[in-house]
Formats: sequence, C-alpha cells, structure tokens
Amino acid sequence: MAQLLTGLANAAALFLVASGLSLIFGVTRIVNFAHGSFYMLGAYIGLSLMDFLPGHFGFWGSIVLAGIAVGLVGVVVEILVLRPIYRAPELFQLVATFGVILVIQDLVLIIWGPEDRLGPRAPGLKSVVRIMGEPVPQYDLALIAITPFVLFGLWWLINRTRVGILMRAATQDREMVGALGVNQAWLFTGVFFLGSALAGLGGAIQLPKGGADLLMDFNILAAIFVVVVIGGMGSLPGAFLAAVLISVLNVFGVLYLPQSTLVLMFVVMAVVLMVRPYGLLGREEVAGEQGQAGEPEQPMRPAGPRGRLFVAVLLVALLLLPVFGSNFTKVLVTDILIVCLFAASLQFILSWGGLVSFGHAVFFGGGAYAAALVVVYADAPMEIAFVMAPLGAGLLAIVIGWFCIRLSGVYFAMLTLAFSQLVWSLVFQWGAVTGGDDGLVNIWPAAWLSDTTAYYYFTLLFGVGGIIFLRHMTHSPFGYALRACRDSARQAAATGINVKTVQWVAFAIAGALAGLAGGLFVFSKGSIFPNELEIAKSFDALIVVFLGGVKTLSGGVVGAASLEAVKDWLTRLEYWRLILGLLIIAVVIVAPDGIVGSLRKLGERLGLTRDRQGVS
Repeated sequence: MAQLLTGLANAAALFLVASGLSLIFGVTRIVNFAHGSFYMLGAYIGLSLMDFLPGHFGFWGSIVLAGIAVGLVGVVVEILVLRPIYRAPELFQLVATFGVILVIQDLVLIIWGPEDRLGPRAPGLKSVVRIMGEPVPQYDLALIAITPFVLFGLWWLINRTRVGILMRAATQDREMVGALGVNQAWLFTGVFFLGSALAGLGGAIQLPKGGADLLMDFNILAAIFVVVVIGGMGSLPGAFLAAVLISVLNVFGVLYLPQSTLVLMFVVMAVVLMVRPYGLLGREEVAGEQGQAGEPEQPMRPAGPRGRLFVAVLLVALLLLPVFGSNFTKVLVTDILIVCLFAASLQFILSWGGLVSFGHAVFFGGGAYAAALVVVYADAPMEIAFVMAPLGAGLLAIVIGWFCIRLSGVYFAMLTLAFSQLVWSLVFQWGAVTGGDDGLVNIWPAAWLSDTTAYYYFTLLFGVGGIIFLRHMTHSPFGYALRACRDSARQAAATGINVKTVQWVAFAIAGALAGLAGGLFVFSKGSIFPNELEIAKSFDALIVVFLGGVKTLSGGVVGAASLEAVKDWLTRLEYWRLILGLLIIAVVIVAPDGIVGSLRKLGERLGLTRDRQGVS
C-alpha cells in the first residue's frame, strides 16, 4: 500500500507536466521538446518565491505564481519562436524547441548558479501517516488529493467552456476554425500559456519531494513524452491513466526488479504502441509532411557540371590534406567524416522517407559495439570486426524496423526512441559482457592502419563511399519509390508499391550505414562507451541534418561538417549552449532551408545556378 501511494503521488506531478504537453500538441500539433525546460523553470522560480513568501499562503501561493510566471515565459517563446513557423514542417518546430532547451539551460545556470537546490518542506505537511503499518508522507497524500481536482478542472475547461470548444475544434479541423473567424494565433498563444503553466506547476509542486537541479529538464522529458504517447497524443484522460500506470509500475520496479527502472517505461510504451498504435485513448494521427511542407519541391537530379567540379575539388583537397595538414587536423577531419556518414544515413530515411527517428544512435553505437565485442571475445582481426559493424547494425535495424514501420509520425519516432533506450539499458547494465559504464577499450585498428595518416585514408574511403552509395540509392528506382511512399502512401500503394516493405528496407539500409560509421568510430578512438547510444546522440544527428538543409541531398553532410568544425571552439565557451540555441532558433526562423538550401537560393538569385542542378 505504501508503494502504491508513493506511485500515485509521483503520478500527480508527472500528470501536471504531461497534461500541458498533451494540450499543446492536441491544439497546435507542436512536439514541444522545451516542455521539460518549463518544468525546470517552475522549480527554480518556485524556490525563489518561497524564500520570500513565508507560511502556508507563501508556499502554495509560490507554486501558483511559479506556474503563472512559466506560462508567461511560454507565451514569449510561442510568439517569438513558434508563431513565425507554424506553417513550417513539423521537424522545424521540433528543432526550434530544442534550441529553446539550450537557451533556457544556460539562462538558468546564469541566474541560479550550478548548485543543486533542496526544496522546502510543505508547511503543515511535514510528518508521516501510518497506513497498514507503513509510513506515508503527508505531502504525498496531499498530492494524491489534488490530482483529481486538476483533472476535473481541465475536463470542465475543455468540455464546458467556449474556449474549450474552440480548442477541441482546432484539434479536429484547424482550417475550419479559422474560416469561422476565430483568431487562431491568440488561441494557440492561450493554449501554450496553459500548457506551459501546467509544466511550471508540476516543477514547483514537486519541490518538497525532489528539489531543483540543472538536469531535471532532460530527466523529466523522456517520462512526459512516454506518458503522452501511451495515453494518446492530445488525450488528457489518457495522459492521466498513463501517468498513474508508469509511476506505479516504476515504484514497484524499484522494489522488486531494480534493474528494470532504467527502461521499464519504454518497455511499457513499446508494448502499448504495438497493441494500440495510437495510445490507450488516442486517435489516428494525420502524419505531417516531416520536412516537406512549404514551396513545391522540384525533382532532384544528379549534380550538374558545376556540382561535380565542386565535389572533385573537395575530394582532391581531402586527399592532399595529410600532405599539408597537421596531425590534429587529420584527427579532426576523420571525426568529421564519421559524423557526416552518420548524419547522411539519418537524412536518407528522414528527408526521402519521411521517417523521423529519435533513436538513430542505436545503430551507430550498435555497429561500434558489434565490432568491439568481436575483437574482445573472438580475438578477431580488425578487418573481420569492421565488417561486423554494418552487418550487426543492419540486423538490429531489420528487427527494430519490423516493429516501428507499422506506425507513423510522432508514434514512429517515439517507438524508435523506446527501442534505442532498450538497447542502451542492455549495454549499460550488462557489465559482464559490455563493460557497462566502463565501456570496451583497447579496440585498435590493424598494424597497417595504426598510423594516423593511414587510418585517415581508410576513413575517407569508407566515409565518402558510404555517402556516395546513399546518394545513388536516392536517385535509383528504389529511392523514387521511397519518396513516393513519403509524399502519398495511399497513391504509392495504388500503383503497386509495397509501402511498408520499401520503408523497412530503407530503414535497414540507413541502420547499416550508421553502423558503418560506428565501426569507423570505434577503431579511431580505440574504445566505445554507452553514451554513444544515448538520446542526445540521436538528437545531434537531427540537428545537423536540419542545419544543413532537410530538402537537400547534401544537407546532412554539410551540417555535420559545419557543426563539428566549430564544436571544438564553441564548447570552450562558458555559455556555449546559449549561443548554439540562439543560432538554431535564428536558422529556423530566418533560413529554414538550412545552409545548402540557402546557398542554393542565393546562387539562383545571382544567376550562378539554373534548374537547381548545380547544388543538390
């Protein structure tokens, strides 16, 4: 009973935050990655207010004021960052909110400092109550009592008020709401205020249980997305049921099966989505265009003479690099080539397949671990182990793809995330085989590749070769079939294309090429650790694809090269996240076509390119 009550208390704060995310998605269709940042802001603002407002009124008043303050911050974000890109592709909005995360992280660091903060005890609720002989904190019981009132209040708002009717109408037919004269901009702003305020309330109300720290935004982010997806995107009752389910299962998992706590909620999500593809109480999602909205897209053709000349000059420069460059430069360019291949593999399924994966790093890390395990346990030579990297990652992609391809949109992305976390948990906790957090070390290349220059040319061969292979796949009949599946799955099926099979094969190819990049990585560094499988690695790949240009063939390569080239300098700055976040937001608003797309448009205006053949 004590464990059950603890789980229900944990579900209270989780539901507050998840309900806000569900509201925002239901009305605006924005997958708001910054929602965890609003939760963190609520905790820090609540702490500051509680330092000045004493007693019962001060404590509960601080929680309410923190929610209102965070709601106002959400309004600023919605007006300045999101409103200009509401008609942009879903991926652009996702990346913009990721930029907001980076900005808020450094702003919190500047204002409140790096130290973790303990939350105050709730006045009048500092003791425990014995239930069936077990102590239960009074504050937990208060949270359990508050949650039904919050759920009822949201239900009443949505089902019994004019604002709620407009919100529900916007979730079903946004264009019709606008045609009836409703100011959609302010409706979206109001919804964003309410959703952000709920996140702030959740951050402030959990202070007596958890305090505040700079990692709490990322720590809560996965959980709230899991809750919203399990419940059904846009369903508040579903979010409530999922929050209770996840929280209760988690506390019992800690008690009876501690090894499961890192991955239990992802297992539950994977099972639910395989049985009910749109969550417990969700409805079928109309998948967005995933990077293909905006102006009509001209057919991609093989590069023209100017494009081929540029690539030839670049390849010659890379071949001559060891002659003129330093040892540091060779290592840096080796790292850039590996990241470029990894990003190109993601762009293959994202841009041309419309499949946004939140867990693509599982194939990069999976390929690296496949090669490393063969070296460690089979004492295999580097040549054989290297071949195992794309084979192992490709096989992993075939298995994961079989489950994921049946879904679309956000549900597909979240299921890839779930499988990524499952593999990461296995690698992290199976220390006897994988080395756990200590990783696998002394995974060095063969003697003939031990020299930095030799391994640089080896990486250049397979890195550029993999990118060229993906480019030719894009221009092949298979690539055109994949794009047809992206643009209109129904029409593609009517012409005889097996949509799911084409997407599954593309997913496996992308996984194998990401594994190839992982194989190059592990032998270049001599080691591999579980962090190469983490969510952050997958998001890095999404960011570089966007920076380079989603609608271009070379966007992932250019974005990866550009970001990796400045990362060494950027990360030396104290507040580099703030700078990077502002840069990402600026690119989303000012240059949504990315680096390659913007240069292409500039070339067209100057008359340097025609018919988009010069740079693609």
